[in-house]
Amino acid sequence: MTTTHDYAPLFRSTVGFDRVFNLLENAQRGRSVSDWPPYDIAKTGADSYRISIAVAGFTQDDLEITFQSNLLTALGKKQDASSEGYLHRGIAGRPFEHRFELADHVKVRGANLNNGLLEIDLVREIPEEMKPRRITIQSASTLGQAQARREIEAPNAA
Repeated sequence: MTTTHDYAPLFRSTVGFDRVFNLLENAQRGRSVSDWPPYDIAKTGADSYRISIAVAGFTQDDLEITFQSNLLTALGKKQDASSEGYLHRGIAGRPFEHRFELADHVKVRGANLNNGLLEIDLVREIPEEMKPRRITIQSASTLGQAQARREIEAPNAA
């Protein structure tokens, strides 16, 4: 049973949250992409994360990672191998694609392939102008003195 929500009333009272509502709508839709190969997402620090994807049998040349406008895509496509000589073939080598929606200011720090795990390291780097800053509070007397200074200096400028 699927339930859809109407976010239209929220659009009237919010500004700049369009992306959040799109993410909610996309999350509600049924996933057409399989969850193969399995993966983990771990928080490794205050502002760092790691996605680990089990890619046994894949080489670096079989894998591709792209990052564009908050969308991280991991693709895997094995080179065609001859099926001769196999009595049983249980290690899956089928192509895959995983897409991860990343929050604003999350960047890919690097990726490595080790022991059948593709590890993608992410870091959230908030720009300096977006970080909280302290605002000085001026008293009414300070504001009055500044206004008086401006009034005194104004005729001198003319």
